[in-house]
Order: sequence, then C-alpha cells, then structure tokens
Amino acid sequence: MKVTVLGDGGWGTALAMVLHESGAEVTLWGAFPDYIELMQRERRNPRFLPGVTIPGEIRLTASLQEASAAGLYVSVIPSQFVRQVMVRLKEFYSQGSPIVSATKGIEENTTMTARQIIKEILGTEETAVLSGPSHAEEVARRMPTTVVSASHDRDLAQRVQDLFNTERFRVYTNNDPIGVELAGCIKNVLSIAGGMVDGLGFGDNTKAALIARGIVEMGRLGEALGGDRATFFGLAGIGDLVVSCTSRHGRNRAVGERLGRGESLQAIVDDMQMVAEGVKTTRAVAELRARCGVEMPICREVNHVLHAGKAPRDAVRDLMSRSLKDEVEW
Repeated sequence: MKVTVLGDGGWGTALAMVLHESGAEVTLWGAFPDYIELMQRERRNPRFLPGVTIPGEIRLTASLQEASAAGLYVSVIPSQFVRQVMVRLKEFYSQGSPIVSATKGIEENTTMTARQIIKEILGTEETAVLSGPSHAEEVARRMPTTVVSASHDRDLAQRVQDLFNTERFRVYTNNDPIGVELAGCIKNVLSIAGGMVDGLGFGDNTKAALIARGIVEMGRLGEALGGDRATFFGLAGIGDLVVSCTSRHGRNRAVGERLGRGESLQAIVDDMQMVAEGVKTTRAVAELRARCGVEMPICREVNHVLHAGKAPRDAVRDLMSRSLKDEVEW
C-alpha cells in the first residue's frame, strides 16, 4: 500500500519507519522545503529524531500534491496546525482514502480533536486514531512498543492494525476512537503535572498519587464527551499516562519539571524546538471540563500554573487541602 505520513517531526518519522518495515511504500511530508532537503541529503532528522538513519526507500517531500498520491494518510501534525494543513490537502485529497490521526492535542480555539477537524475539513468518515505509550525515540530504535488502532469502522481499525504491526510494534484494535483520542490529549496535561512533581523535588509517592488520581480525571471527562470508561484503563489511557509522567523523553513532563524548578513558561517554550502539546491543550481541557461540569482538580491546577501565574508549590498545597472525598466517587 502507498501511505503518506503528514508531519516530519519525531513521531511522524518514527511511524514512517514502522510502515516501511511492515512493507508499505511510504512518503513522508514536511511543511518546510529547506528542512526536507536536508533530510533527503543526510537521511536523518537531526532536529526532531537525532541519531536515527531514515531508510533510503522512504520518500521525502514538501509538496502536498506529490504526497497526496496515497491509499492511506497518517496525520501527525501538531494540533494547532492540523486545520491549515487539511485545508491545503483538500485540493488534492481523494475521497475514500482513510486518514489515521496520530496527533495528541486539542485545537485551542474550537476544542476540537484532530480527528474531528479532519472530518470537518475533508468531509470524510474514513478515520481512525493511533495512540498509546510510544515515544518516537524508542519506536525508531525498534524497542518493543504496543499501541491502539481505534475506529467506529472495525474493518478500518483492523486494516490499520495489519498495516502498522511489526515484530517490535504491536497494534491492538479498539472501537472507541473518541476515548482513545481524548486519552492521548488529556494525558499531556497530566504529564505536565508529573514534571512539576520532579521539579519540586517530590518522590515516588507523589508521582503514584498523581497517576492514580489523574486517570480518574481523564476518565471523567472522556466519558462525559462520549468515550468508553474502559478505554482510559488501557494502553491509550493509563499506559500512555504512566510513560508520559515518568520518561525522560516526555516533552510535556520536561515543561512541568522546568516550571517546578521556577522557570517561566515563556522562557521554556522559547527554548524548545519540539511542540509540547499539553501547553495549549490545557486551556482546551479547562473549557471542556467547565462545559461538561466535570471535576478535574489536577488539570485545573495545571491550567492555573501555566496560564494564571500560580506557583507550582501553591497548586500542590491547594490540591492536598481540598475537602476529603470517597476514593471511588466517579
């Protein structure tokens, strides 16, 4: 199958390599011609995936028209740019070609997920979501990884499963695309909190409490927006949350750690080459939880730290001094 991966970041590049290993004919598209030319010349992605060689058979292009000749697309565009890329792609897109979204973020102004934007712009129902605990740095080096392919169309979910599955990249299916997609988005907010735990010098007890209570918050909002509660206790939910809150590779966790150490958000963002989706998704999650009337105290405090200037240590104090609750309240 001819597959086009939209987005030449670390995750897009790693997925292109997985698809190549599985036997697909792969094109990797990036928005900036100069950088694509560098990648073509060096067969590397030094900015987003250093130390990894891109197989020569993977075609690299900055032309959406060239990239559009595909039987399936994989969108790995940062959430705040999905809309503009899809508007450009619409001119060349062939109806009936499925699109798999591997973006873990929510558009700030509309609170739409990437898959919802894709469906709106391209007018297609042939969509799936690929998500789970899967750092690009490890996937590209063929470290064993498991993810979820989710779609309301079971046949499409299984086609994506077959397409991506390799000896080191195992894919499960799921029929809850909104739950899988929301899990990947909300965990980015919670992983910023995980980084704050590290930056403040707290320990394992604190991190475990954050993950355990964070998955409850994820499930509350996800279920309120149409997701299946069970999804949030699977790979896309608890699996991705654990790795994002603990791994040295996590960009959102790194943002939180630097905030916990006293750096300003603006200084952190200015210093980063890669997108930390949780920074903007935090605002969108705040709007969604208010709209749904869902209690999410950890996500609320992360939003206050990021966008209202609250000190991380004060956020921890306010979380710990809340009125006492029953643990199993949903």
